Amino acid sequence: MYLNIVFLPLFGSLVAGFFGRFLGGRGAGLITMSCVGLSFCLSGLAFYEVGLGGSFTYLLLMPWFESDSFCVDWAFCFDSLTVVMLLVVTFVSALVHLYSTEYMGEDPHLPRFMCYLSLFTFFMLILVTADNFVQMFVGWEGVGLCSYLLINFWFTRIQANKAAIKAMLVNRVGDFGLALGIFGIFIIFGSVDYSTVFALAPYFSSSSISFFNIEVGALNLIGVLLFIGAVGKSAQLGLHTWLPDAMEGPTPVSALIHAATMVTAGVFLLARCSPLLEYCPGALMLIGVVGGMTAFFAATTALVQNDLKRVIAYSTCSQLGYMVFACGLSNYPVAIFHLANHAFFKALLFLGAGSVIHAVGDEQDMRKMGGLRRLLPFTYSMMVIGSLALMGMPFLTGFYSKDVILEVGYATYSSVAHFAYWLGSFAAFCTAFYSIRLLSLCFLAEPNGSRALLLSASEGSWPISISLGLLAIPSIFIGYMGRDLFIGLGTDFWGNALFCLPANLSLIDAEFMQTSAKLFPLCCSIIGGYISFLLYRSYNHDLFLLKTSLVGRKLYTFLNRKWLFDKVYNDFLTQNVLDFGYHFTYKAIDRGLIESLGPFGLSKLLINQVNQSRGWQSGYLYHYLLSFVDSNIIIGVWLIFGFPLLRIGVFLVIAVLWSTL
Repeated sequence: MYLNIVFLPLFGSLVAGFFGRFLGGRGAGLITMSCVGLSFCLSGLAFYEVGLGGSFTYLLLMPWFESDSFCVDWAFCFDSLTVVMLLVVTFVSALVHLYSTEYMGEDPHLPRFMCYLSLFTFFMLILVTADNFVQMFVGWEGVGLCSYLLINFWFTRIQANKAAIKAMLVNRVGDFGLALGIFGIFIIFGSVDYSTVFALAPYFSSSSISFFNIEVGALNLIGVLLFIGAVGKSAQLGLHTWLPDAMEGPTPVSALIHAATMVTAGVFLLARCSPLLEYCPGALMLIGVVGGMTAFFAATTALVQNDLKRVIAYSTCSQLGYMVFACGLSNYPVAIFHLANHAFFKALLFLGAGSVIHAVGDEQDMRKMGGLRRLLPFTYSMMVIGSLALMGMPFLTGFYSKDVILEVGYATYSSVAHFAYWLGSFAAFCTAFYSIRLLSLCFLAEPNGSRALLLSASEGSWPISISLGLLAIPSIFIGYMGRDLFIGLGTDFWGNALFCLPANLSLIDAEFMQTSAKLFPLCCSIIGGYISFLLYRSYNHDLFLLKTSLVGRKLYTFLNRKWLFDKVYNDFLTQNVLDFGYHFTYKAIDRGLIESLGPFGLSKLLINQVNQSRGWQSGYLYHYLLSFVDSNIIIGVWLIFGFPLLRIGVFLVIAVLWSTL
């Protein structure tokens, strides 16, 4: 059963990839959807058996490679953390597959698309079920490859090409950090198995390692390097620039990347390495600071974005910041709980946005929409549920995890925790603001789009409606139903999957903190949503005056240009690297040194010598025969008399040299 959970999506991907031309789009969709759906059903059984029953499972498939003390196996570990991720990934992926059969139904390359989706799911399952860092790295690189293929699915579009290359290159930076972290783990622990590394972590808490000829704490360095890998995949501040551009891919791809795969991999890595990170106080401090800054940065940037999918993409970046700074505060169960909750309502938002875009002729600019609540009532209700859950409104899924993260931040007595709490609270205000802004511009404001497109807008067919309806159920109820199981006081659900030192436990303090601090983020959300509704419900004239004022225009431009991160990277980093590559490696080495020794140097000399040797050829056969006979005579004489003559010659040379001394 457990192996089927992992390998059924691979089977569906292979069938759709190799036999898609015979099966057709519908056939490939049915095969892949059935495989991922069956994987979800088996994941539910695994969740009951492992998560609720406490029967952790370990499967050793076969040895991979052995070299001296370096041994890596193909093995799968199913603990409570793994089965939660399996349930989330397979559920969202199954609904995305169902949604894609209708959304991409007119695309002639639908079998290839379904093949990539199933392969994406397979590599994510490899990542979360791995028993060691090397096998996890296989899944890590696999989801990066599939994201490139899916973002660039419409490969004739230049923007899709650029976005896919950008995603690949930015993630290479994070992957390089993760690879260095794995090397450091092997150097310190002599193994890459989770069980060995995590068991030995307390014994190496005070060890050091030389890095660039500087002695640093070994575990702190490893923690920072692992976090760099998480920064790349989970789009944290600095390596976040690929995530908004990834919207160039089809909408089902965006839903799968943002809800279940790819970006959740970084948070999963931090949670999986909790027994190691607990002995890295410096790394935890960095994780907390970067997570809080990411939540704040992405929320402010989303305030003024006009692309429907881009707003939701920045909201993903912001919510990932919440999860990361929860890990930085050593509250890994809360981070995973928010990851699971976020997957449902974020998939609902993206698939709802796809339904809107599909209905209005692939228009993504919210300023050209409006008035869709009467034309798309079901999609409107689904978007309202997803947006309210994202805002953390009471009794919806997001409320039970996001507010707990902020409460833990306030209850942890450290400057980093309070720094993250205040940034997260202001990010909650911004989240509510841009969520209501999205609803207002798309559904509540007066129509601003083309009359022909708006009149032809209609709800999608049953696969789209079923996908949205099934995602709406956990977006409402799963937070309330799972709170006590996942983060309730005294719960033993996580077992040994997550670890926290007793000194870092602050969830208990969060239960008994003052009520005003608990209600402050919720008040920020309500105020932000109310202000946004007033400003964008009917395009308030005060909003126009605010945007066109001197300060307002500067602030709007700054936020609309994403805090100028892309400009800084392009002007000061990318351009300088390209100039260096052109003037040094290309002109000085490729065009200079290599060509001097190659085609314009040594090769040209040899060609000239060959041309000159042509004058030695007379073209008469008797000349060649005479040369052949003379050569044989000379060789024969040398073989007969050569060695004695050589000895005599050497003796004469030595005698002459001796006489001159």
